[in-house]
Amino acid sequence: MGSSRTRNAAATREAILQSAIRHFAHSGYDGVGVREIAGDAGVTAMLVNRYFGSKEQLFAEAVETSFAPPTIVAEEPNALAHDAATALAERSDPDADPLEPFLIMLRSVSNPVAVNIVRDAIARHVGSRLAGQLTGPDRQLRADAMLSVMSGVLLMRRVVRSPGLTDCDNDQLTELFERVFAAIIEPA
Repeated sequence: MGSSRTRNAAATREAILQSAIRHFAHSGYDGVGVREIAGDAGVTAMLVNRYFGSKEQLFAEAVETSFAPPTIVAEEPNALAHDAATALAERSDPDADPLEPFLIMLRSVSNPVAVNIVRDAIARHVGSRLAGQLTGPDRQLRADAMLSVMSGVLLMRRVVRSPGLTDCDNDQLTELFERVFAAIIEPA
């Protein structure tokens, strides 16, 4: 019986976490309450707080879960520009799967607590992995520059739906972004 209870507790916790990720991606930190997240997960707000402690702690775990999986890891160091460009073109495609990490970031940055959580997760997961693939001086600066380009493209292509980017095919964008990333990757 204890095993079933543990399994149910794990499933409940995961349902709450997935609900939180969806809601934070859709409405941002300030735009959603624990009750809405709980309702979507089929539990009470009190149970959410029992599992996660507070909305801030739930947000931190949702961000951590969203940003943890690697998104751009080059097989070969000299393939980073191409691999990053390909991933960006595919992930920014208007028909691609939702981008919860990006949307959580975009819709939560106006809250000082939330932006600190997001910044730390980006640095720990995305920024450090990317910087680790670069060589030479200013690796973190160049990694952050690449992330800035990626964020701008995601914003303009997926959210704003800028015609120049949405009407372009992924192969053409990959070629363009590869040149941009190659210039950033090459140490000065």
